[in-house]
Amino acid sequence: MFYHLLYPLHTDFSGFNVFRYITFRSMGAAMTAFLILLLLGPWFIRLMKSCQIGQVVRDDGPATHLAKKGVPTMGGLLILSSITVTTLLWARLNNSLVWLVLFVTLFYGGIGSLDDIKKITKGNSTGLSARGKMLLQIAGAAVVGLFILIHPGFDGHLSLPFLKNLHPDLGVFYVVFAALVIVGASNAVNLTDGLDGLAAGPSIVTAGVYLIFSYLAGNIVLAEYLHLPYVAGSGELAVFCGAIFGACLGFLWFNAFPAQLFMGDVGSLALGGAFGTVAIIIKQEFLLVIVGGIFVMEALSVMMQVGYFKMTGGKRIFLMAPFHHHFEKKGWHETKVVIRFWIVAIILGLVAMATLKLR
Repeated sequence: MFYHLLYPLHTDFSGFNVFRYITFRSMGAAMTAFLILLLLGPWFIRLMKSCQIGQVVRDDGPATHLAKKGVPTMGGLLILSSITVTTLLWARLNNSLVWLVLFVTLFYGGIGSLDDIKKITKGNSTGLSARGKMLLQIAGAAVVGLFILIHPGFDGHLSLPFLKNLHPDLGVFYVVFAALVIVGASNAVNLTDGLDGLAAGPSIVTAGVYLIFSYLAGNIVLAEYLHLPYVAGSGELAVFCGAIFGACLGFLWFNAFPAQLFMGDVGSLALGGAFGTVAIIIKQEFLLVIVGGIFVMEALSVMMQVGYFKMTGGKRIFLMAPFHHHFEKKGWHETKVVIRFWIVAIILGLVAMATLKLR
């Protein structure tokens, strides 16, 4: 909105020319989203307390988590509101890619809110059925697949980090692949959201890295120089990623140990869906495995645990899954687990950035 309202004035006031630049608007989006969370956070926490919308704790979880019961949850509503308002303020609204990522993010947030409400209503950690949740997630991802099919600028080629000359073409099967990436990313972030600040930290790193890659993918000169797929209009997604960066940073202010607010499934499912959609649009799907390595590790730990449990008739690989609970069971304090996971996330973010030259 700012671009459309203020940039035309640059002919009379040269200072308004800054709204032309994606870099400026991305930073503006990050700061705006952060301030929205910081200012509205206390009010939102009071609102959730007055409505008695509190965290439901797993019966089989670590004993230390019993203290989290009743802590205000569904903070993802505040995150999504901040991201949406900020993106609408700072992004170019004539860009279809911006509307696509906003739609998927809000749709997945809607799925998460239904899941959270059902958990709170029932008073246990069982929300939507796994099948029902998966069908809704696939439906949302199908919108991205349909967009890819009808958009003339997209194709089925993959971009592989470290391999600049290898671009396998999936053809029409890319639609299925896109759905797997988006649904997988959404569930992976959701599984990571189990400790104070654990999901928010890696989300900040992931948003920051994809902000840079979105900007580069939308600049034909830089994309060609760095051997990145050029996607017209994708530079505006840097503004969207900036909004996620700022919103998650602001949310972390209240979510740091001991948490005053949890994001709930409404936040974690939406963030994962957003990351997956951005990765698909800018053709950096496999980069998500690197920069989102914490999310991948958490998801794999659950799959490995469940698979091994069924194969061996009750044996376990980890003391508890997802992976972060394994370390809690080993005696690590919650903050030690979170901070060390943050450190790994930052290192993985640097590795992801290194792929720009190691191609």
